[in-house]
This record gives sequence, structure tokens and C-alpha cells, in this order.
Amino acid sequence: MPMEALLSVLTGGLVLGSLYALMATGLAVVWTTLGIFNFAHGAFIAVGAYVAWQISSADAIGAGFVIGLVGAVVVLFVIGVIAHFLLVQPFERKPNLVLLSVVTTLAGATIFENLLIVGWGARPKQIAPMLEGDLHLGEVSISQNEAIIIVLVLFILALVGFFLRRSRTGRAMRAVAQNREAAQLMGLDVPKLFGMAFGLSAALAGLAGVFIGSIRFINPSMGADPLLKALIVVIFGGVARFTSPIYAAFIAGMVEAFAIYYVGLYWAPAVLFALMIVVLVIKPEGLFGKHERSV
Repeated sequence: MPMEALLSVLTGGLVLGSLYALMATGLAVVWTTLGIFNFAHGAFIAVGAYVAWQISSADAIGAGFVIGLVGAVVVLFVIGVIAHFLLVQPFERKPNLVLLSVVTTLAGATIFENLLIVGWGARPKQIAPMLEGDLHLGEVSISQNEAIIIVLVLFILALVGFFLRRSRTGRAMRAVAQNREAAQLMGLDVPKLFGMAFGLSAALAGLAGVFIGSIRFINPSMGADPLLKALIVVIFGGVARFTSPIYAAFIAGMVEAFAIYYVGLYWAPAVLFALMIVVLVIKPEGLFGKHERSV
């Protein structure tokens, strides 16, 4: 591979990895805290993109990208809390919560997608990029918009990690994830913390949707592929630590970038699935997961 092509693939892998890290971290927050898989996560990505477009686009409100980004985060956090209250909380005490959550979150995803079609139509739209032009790094050029996305994603993930590890609320959410009964005995408001976890997850999904919408076209069903990629990353990396899906996301981004270069865009997802299967055969708990001994 020529050096110029190699550097181009590496920068593309960084962009993909940053987007996957944001999506997978949001998915992992719900997975680790509530113990369920949120099939509405992809719909949250699409809703975030459309909220940002509505606020920022000159064809709508025209308030600019930054206001659109902040608006998407706030709106998606509220939507996430409400979604938890309507789709998950009524069934939290049921013995088959995992199965019920699959049904309810799938239903929620379908509702959100159809609401987007009703509200904005099926015609693709695009969010104006944060920055125009290219950034030249030697022989390789990357758009300034993609470069700032990488920086912002790393900054956002650092903030989320600081919140979960250092803040009182974040530590309470981690405590609930580790042992719900013990957390209740300590007086923690578990339903409230579950709602906040769902809201944080939705906000991260909305951010991912905004960034995706600034480099690609958006449509009501745009969340399906990101949801699949986020699932692959979470399973591939494991959820033993907050950083596990982040590391896995950048590895997956690099693998996909090289796969696109060598075997084409069509076969790249198959390469990711093959990698996930190989890792799970060797380490069922995920690449960065911790092995738990059975007693």
C-alpha cells in the first residue's frame, strides 16, 4: 500500500472509530446499567440528526450548527428519559424484562422513525458542516469538519468518563449498575438513575446523529446501520470498563477502513462480523472484557 493511501485509510479509520465510539458508549451505558439492549438507540441517532437540522439549517430555523448541536443534546436527553418511563420502567420488575424490552424498544424505534417521516418526509437532508475546507497533513488531506469531529468526540467521551467516575450522580449510576439491590438499600433512587442513564445514552446517540449528518445525508431510517455497528463494537470490546467500547470502536473503525480499501465497501461489514466472531470464540467476554469464574 502506498504511503499516501495508508495515511488516508488511517485518517478514515479515525473518523469511523470516533463515530462508533460515541454510538457504542451510549449503547453500553444502558446495557451496563439496566442490563437490556435498547433497539431504539438507532432511532435516537436519527432523531438527533433531524433536531439539529431543524435548528441549524438555513431552510428551517437557521440558528447555526452550535445551537443545533446543543439543542439536539437537550431534546434527546429529555426524549431518552421519557422513553425509559414509557418503554422500560413499567416492566422493570418483570422476570422477562430482557425479552419485553426488546419488544418495547423495537416498537419505540418504529414509532420514532414514522414520526420523522410524518414530520420531515422521506427526502434526504444534510446538516451543514461545522467547518468548510480541507486540512492538509503532508500528502494527506482530511476535511476540517471530520478533523473537528474527532477532537470533539474525544473531548465529549472524556467528559462522560469524568462524570461517571467523579461526580456523585455518575458514581451512583455505576453503583446501580454493579448491584441494584445494594444501591436501593443505601437509599439511592434507582428508577431516577435508570432514567438518567437512558437520557445520557439518548443524548450521546443524538450527538452521533448530528456528526453523521454533517458528513452524510440523513433520512428517517439512517439509524439502522449505526445501531448494528454499535452492537458489533459493544460485543467485540465488552463492557467491563467504560473505555472498553471506546478502544473497540477505534479498532473496528480501522479494520473497516482497511477492509473498504482492500475488499470494497460492500464486504466491509462482513469483515467486521468475522472479526467479532473470532474474538468471541477466543474471548467470549469481549476483547477488553474480564473473565468471570463460575463458582
